[in-house]
Amino acid sequence: MFYKSQMVASGNATGNSVNATFTVPQLPKGNNTLILQDVSKNINATSWFAIVTAYYVSVNKTPVPAPKQWQEGDSVAIWMNVTGGDADRIYSANVTVKTPTPTNETYWAIAKFNTTATGYGASRVTYPNASLFSGRPHTNYTGTYDIAFNKTQATNSFFIGLTNSSQYHRSQFVDIKAVGYKPNENVTAKITLGGNVTYLENKTADLTGTVRANWTIPITSYVGSYTVNVTSRSPSPTRKTRPDIQAFKVPGFSVNVTTQNLAGEPVPRVTLNVTERGKTAAVVTGDSSGVVPLMLEIGNYTCRATFKYETVGRLSLNITGPTVLSLICNLTNLRLSVVAIKDGAAVGVPEVTLFMTPENRQLYTDIDGMAVAHSLLPNRTYTLNAYRYNVQFNVTEIPSLLVGGNPQAWFNATMTVPVLTMKINATNAEGQPLNGITIKAREHMGGLSYQGTTDVNGTVSLNCALGKYSVTAYDTDGIELNRTATDLLNLILPVKSVPLSCSLYGLSISVKIVDYFSQPLQNVNITLQREGLPSRSALTQANGTATFYGVTGGDMQATIYLPGQTQAYAVNDFTALESMVVVVKVERYAMLAGSFVEVGQLATALVVLVTVLAILSLEVYRRRRAKAQKTGN
Repeated sequence: MFYKSQMVASGNATGNSVNATFTVPQLPKGNNTLILQDVSKNINATSWFAIVTAYYVSVNKTPVPAPKQWQEGDSVAIWMNVTGGDADRIYSANVTVKTPTPTNETYWAIAKFNTTATGYGASRVTYPNASLFSGRPHTNYTGTYDIAFNKTQATNSFFIGLTNSSQYHRSQFVDIKAVGYKPNENVTAKITLGGNVTYLENKTADLTGTVRANWTIPITSYVGSYTVNVTSRSPSPTRKTRPDIQAFKVPGFSVNVTTQNLAGEPVPRVTLNVTERGKTAAVVTGDSSGVVPLMLEIGNYTCRATFKYETVGRLSLNITGPTVLSLICNLTNLRLSVVAIKDGAAVGVPEVTLFMTPENRQLYTDIDGMAVAHSLLPNRTYTLNAYRYNVQFNVTEIPSLLVGGNPQAWFNATMTVPVLTMKINATNAEGQPLNGITIKAREHMGGLSYQGTTDVNGTVSLNCALGKYSVTAYDTDGIELNRTATDLLNLILPVKSVPLSCSLYGLSISVKIVDYFSQPLQNVNITLQREGLPSRSALTQANGTATFYGVTGGDMQATIYLPGQTQAYAVNDFTALESMVVVVKVERYAMLAGSFVEVGQLATALVVLVTVLAILSLEVYRRRRAKAQKTGN
């Protein structure tokens, strides 16, 4: 993008869209052509933009960088400038200055300046300058003076005060200056804080009517907003339309104190009572991040930290400027382990609800059975009520969090979940006890599991922590036989019987093979397979049946191998939920004279046999008829 052969922006287009920004150079008022060039195709497009005249008025604040300020009687440099004006033109600027309300005095001056070829021009006037401004311009009032360029084309303001700064720190020098009084007029300079006089001095105006006073901020001064007031005490006092009254601040320095417990963690909502020479300087409560923001002046202070109406720490402060520091509070973290005893070892119990008094806190154990209460007063007695599945199982009282009479960063305590007995009775489909069956009990919320093996009575007892359980039976091959859900939540009943019927265990599965004519087939090899177990094989007997005993039910597969064949004749899938007989019909074969014959071959042989018999029958019939005819002749 070019303006007068000067590239002002470059970039890549997106489709047919081009977005670019550039700083408009100093140009005179008017329309200007802008050239957009497609570099790859060497194609140009043109547009235009307009430069309009802008007017500015400002004051030069270099002599009084904040918080410094001009005082009564001082002079202020006012700048006017024009951009985008007519080139090489003389501009006249009517600069007006309006004194603070309610005085309603306005003074004006005309300043002329030439613009350059680029349409820029500037000028400066000094206020108050009686040779430039109309009437008797002055800065005799404290307050805000409004300035304007040609009344409305540009506006700004500046502030005149009694003091040389808007804020001070302890030991700094406060310079007071007031003008507009009669020569040798007796006046009083007074400074107050909250209605209390902190400085009072009688002064006499000099021959120009100027009153000068000064005050050093005492090392004992308080943070706050002070008011300085200069008034005449002459029998014929000067009465200004706007009284000489101005406020300034002793703000203090930013002092951020982070309150921490003995474990070094931030503690929210700790209150700091800050005193200096026995008097309260600040009372501030920290935020949720544990930071207590203070504004304190230069000096030595004592901080007392209180938490829940108890003193938890003290800190001495020597403030010379902005400060960031920490205060360690006498607060302890309680780490509570909720466990169940399993095989002599402690196992964490998750999802235990703990109600703590007098804190009125509610805690929950994590997956490891751990719960933490942060920042507790160590010399209090705490009571913990433990619940699981809304069943209260433990009440523990901790007299204090002190160890050997001393507070600790972490206080460890352990709470035990009661153990109840689950008596599982495993039976088969006929209700007979199952010996050697593995029983596993898993707690619903995790973290707890128990295992045992049934005895000859089909019984096993598991000592389990209070909770809700899924109970599963497995055979010796690890195949799941059945499962049920139960709970151990009744603390009055320490032993609970849980019946578990394993109807899939010890089934007898018979596979019967019959031929095309439903005749039993003997010596057929049957391979029975259940997922996850080794296969079992057997031959069919004279009744065509192969029986498998002690089978664990479920999804089964029977593979049939006919005598003398290595390739499977058929694969039969079925589900065994009880003892059963599976009949498989061999459609392609039939048993004939003790041998397997394909049904197709048998059918062909029968057709041939029938045909032969028919031909023989016809031949016999023909011969008998011929013989009969001879005999008849």
